[in-house]
Amino acid sequence: MAKILEKIELAPNIKEIVVEAPLIAKKAEPGQFVIVIVDEKGERIPLTIADFDRDKGTITIVFLEIGKSTMKLGRLNVGDEIAHVTGPLGNPSEIPKGETIVFVGGGVGTAAVYPIARKAKQAGNYIISIIGARTKDLLIWEDRMREVSDELIVTTDDGTHGRKGVVTEPLKELLEEREIDRVVAIGPAIMMKFVALTTKPYGVKTIASLNPIMVDGSGMCGACRVQVGGVTKFACIDGPEFDAHEVDFDLLLKRLATYREEEEFAKKLFLEGAQ
Repeated sequence: MAKILEKIELAPNIKEIVVEAPLIAKKAEPGQFVIVIVDEKGERIPLTIADFDRDKGTITIVFLEIGKSTMKLGRLNVGDEIAHVTGPLGNPSEIPKGETIVFVGGGVGTAAVYPIARKAKQAGNYIISIIGARTKDLLIWEDRMREVSDELIVTTDDGTHGRKGVVTEPLKELLEEREIDRVVAIGPAIMMKFVALTTKPYGVKTIASLNPIMVDGSGMCGACRVQVGGVTKFACIDGPEFDAHEVDFDLLLKRLATYREEEEFAKKLFLEGAQ
């Protein structure tokens, strides 16, 4: 059992929770994730560790309430306990030194980018961050990203905050005007696909943190398989970060939609029961 110590609603349907998890906090590194089971009858869902405090023994999770399990998690309050939180899982992010790095965060992916950008900044890299959302109300952690960035660019699809447009537009401008050593993208799969397409002509190393369907998180079930460079990889033990230019994003997008009908049905039943 893992107790919820803090809970914040960052944006409509986007929650931030701080969870008591001293053993995970002790070992966690940027880029890793946990598997969460909300209650004893719940499914296993992977969620990125957005922050951790080794002294307090806590981890921070940011998630979008999009399906039954994340909605159940979002309905828990301070003092409630999550049945199971397992981790840290996955490989930590590679942190270079002396590079100019562009971090691209889309939606809740901004929270996942944050600890990586922070550690990269601490390692002496020059950090340019681009964060985006559909509208101002859905932007999260802008202040945190500003703290760990030498430059911060904010975009919204509708222009309600920052510059109007998508994250790949300022990214392309940076690639044309500056010497960029690497790009790290975390967000919706379609966003990461277009980030990879944007950087590829420039030959800039690009890393994407993949979010396929996942069950056990230990490489045994094979649910999180992805194609990288024509080879089957498991996001849980080989990733979650991969060379974005080698990822078959079309296959990833197809696999993400495999159980969409069942997911919508489960969500419908949950909402009807909650009412």
